[in-house]
Amino acid sequence: MSIRIAVSGDQGSFSEEAGLLYAQRQGWDNPEILFAIDMEGVLKAVTEGRAEYGIFPVVNSRGGLVQTAFEAMGKYLFTMVDELWFEVYQCIIVLSGVKKEDIRQIATHPQAISQCERYIKREFPNAKLLEWEDTAKAAKDLAEGVLPRETAVIAPARSAQIYKLDLLDRGIQDEHPNLTTFIVVKNRE
Repeated sequence: MSIRIAVSGDQGSFSEEAGLLYAQRQGWDNPEILFAIDMEGVLKAVTEGRAEYGIFPVVNSRGGLVQTAFEAMGKYLFTMVDELWFEVYQCIIVLSGVKKEDIRQIATHPQAISQCERYIKREFPNAKLLEWEDTAKAAKDLAEGVLPRETAVIAPARSAQIYKLDLLDRGIQDEHPNLTTFIVVKNRE
């Protein structure tokens, strides 16, 4: 039986990458990843026993505290077992054939917006910003037609591969390194 890890993101998210990295460091082969989309989903999965471990971001070197993580943490009983520092490389991702000048709006998680603020102001000063629950979910929603064609998303490069989207620009975060702290939790026993 493989270890089940709930992550706060969809397939292709930084949380998935962090979960896989943590599993590798623990020597866990082929962990089962449960895509809980947000921090509350992770903590609910862990406290209900649907996952042995949960992993989600709590602070970023540029974006500061991940507010939604702390809101969720106040609602569940859990034990923190570890932390993981992870360097995050944000990317601008679009549907095939869309060029920079076509982009009218950018959809992504609020943390990604704060991590790429100067880049967005410089490259897309007139773009409308749409807050999305997860960076990878924004990429998935763009690929599935939930978001209009003239939308770009800020998400991990891996999500562009998974959802067959084009990568327009990579490493767009304002600070280098762009470190995020993820915590690993388990059910309070």
